[in-house]
Amino acid sequence: MFAELENHDLSAFAKDGYFVARGFLSASARADLEASIQQDLDPLVGPAELEADVGYPGAPGHRSEVGGSTPRRLRHAYARSDDLKALALNASAAAILSQLMNAEQVLLSQCHHNCVMTKYPGFSSATLWHQDIRYWSFDRPELISIWYALGDELEENGALNVIPGTHTENFDRGRLDGNLFLRPELKENQKLIEQAQVVELAAGDALFFHCRLFHAAGRNITDRVKISPIFTYHAQSNQPIPETGSDRLPSIILSSTN
Repeated sequence: MFAELENHDLSAFAKDGYFVARGFLSASARADLEASIQQDLDPLVGPAELEADVGYPGAPGHRSEVGGSTPRRLRHAYARSDDLKALALNASAAAILSQLMNAEQVLLSQCHHNCVMTKYPGFSSATLWHQDIRYWSFDRPELISIWYALGDELEENGALNVIPGTHTENFDRGRLDGNLFLRPELKENQKLIEQAQVVELAAGDALFFHCRLFHAAGRNITDRVKISPIFTYHAQSNQPIPETGSDRLPSIILSSTN
């Protein structure tokens, strides 16, 4: 159980915008999750997003091309299986989130992330530098996501890269392109990207990261698929703005005592 974070972990999250809980998932929990997820990957059970849908570097240009049916994510993870639902509502995760948010009550958003990210060999795409909050609408930009590694996540299979501390900075609109990715041709952005770090995870680790933290990911150049459930949370005092995409589905209350 990860019921209590050390002060240095809390300080690191406040400073850097992320925290890694090592060995968060047991081997048996990972095995159960992988079995549930594989049932939805082969054959593919929607709703799902394909690599060809996103148009990122390395993705097939169209669904009809070779590799065009490669999954990028399984959507609505919370409702897919009992194992994924239990992961989304994990009591130890709720306790950590409560500390990181300084909130008594934490809720799972069903509208954002709430998915299983996949990176397949050969047809996985690279994700450019972005903040998750770019398309989310809440009273405050203070959400936290948890990325679970079901297998080892290394630079060669597309582990997340982060730019520590960017969750506390304000960026002029001109530093972002039309899709709200960092513009790499700008000198001020180049200096920022030089500070990036690869967050390598061992199987069972959980990465907690702030919605304003700039992050990116490379392609999977190994011969094995990478599978990573991810869920997003907000404090009860930080509500989605009505009549926006963040308000499409109700949030789910977490308990830290389950």
